[in-house]
Amino acid sequence: MKTVTLGKTGITTPQNAFGALPIQRVSTAVAVSLLQRAYEGGMTFFDTARAYTDSEEKVGLAFEGMRDKIFIATKTQAKTPEQFFRDLDTSLRLLRTDYIDVYQLHCVGQCYRPGDGTGMYEALLEAKAGGMIRHIGITAHKIGIAEEIAGSGLYETLQYPFSYLASDRDVKLVEKCVSAGIGFIAMKGLSGGLLTDARACMAFMSGYDVLPIWGIQRESELDEWLSFFGHEPEMDETVKEIIRKDRLELMDGFCRGCGYCMPCTSGIQINQCARMSQMIRRAPSEAWLSERWRNEMLKIDECTGCGVCMTRCPYELNIPSLLRKNLDDYRNILDGTAVP
Repeated sequence: MKTVTLGKTGITTPQNAFGALPIQRVSTAVAVSLLQRAYEGGMTFFDTARAYTDSEEKVGLAFEGMRDKIFIATKTQAKTPEQFFRDLDTSLRLLRTDYIDVYQLHCVGQCYRPGDGTGMYEALLEAKAGGMIRHIGITAHKIGIAEEIAGSGLYETLQYPFSYLASDRDVKLVEKCVSAGIGFIAMKGLSGGLLTDARACMAFMSGYDVLPIWGIQRESELDEWLSFFGHEPEMDETVKEIIRKDRLELMDGFCRGCGYCMPCTSGIQINQCARMSQMIRRAPSEAWLSERWRNEMLKIDECTGCGVCMTRCPYELNIPSLLRKNLDDYRNILDGTAVP
């Protein structure tokens, strides 16, 4: 398994890391088992966030007494220094540690800088000087903000969506970070679950100096990622063809399911409804055609087109149009005029 060093942080870890957002959806016992098995299988970098409900607490339980054997990254959505330090204190307590390896400002809407009036960058420096955090990181979803961060020289790591659906501009962002000594943490390597071939996803990542954090909540998922420690996938012709077909199908504006667009003023569950067609075809489940989801999809008829969701979408999608397109296709699937 290839190892990567996160820029100038000096953190060196296998290019196969654990994204701990999904473990908030499983029991504590299951989460702790997954985390410990991940470490035993070779993973040493674990990424969580204050916003992921009880994820930090589960990570803390899993690794109590073995802090020096792993790297922990977490995040705060704070907008003020006061909230920053409250979140940091909570994270340290729940993670059962006295320091965090990479502390990240979460899903930012700007590149926080010294003297910008927010006090956020100064809070990072204070926490680092006090030994509570070891490295300063940041996460973004909008490419323009990510590019500004990469050019600022202020952050040691940048976390940004990156998969084999990446645009040329996304690839250039990675290259800019690598040349500047900024560690690049790749989130959404499966594009919100729409990419279903783990081998192809892993093979793509191995071509770049990035650290992918795979969202894991099931034993079967973990087994697949751990299997790559013994046999790392290669970018062979079969994998290239998988990537080619997926790029052809998905590159033209798709919902990653991140949920930052919500809540909807009409009560629509946008993060699933706006990608229902693709989920039915790429991650088949009878549940998508259940009465519950039929009712959820019918709520799209109540969309007022207010546009609030579009102002929040990190990917600047035309969400009302995407919702209507998915509803039309869903109805066609139900009446048999479209193939699921």
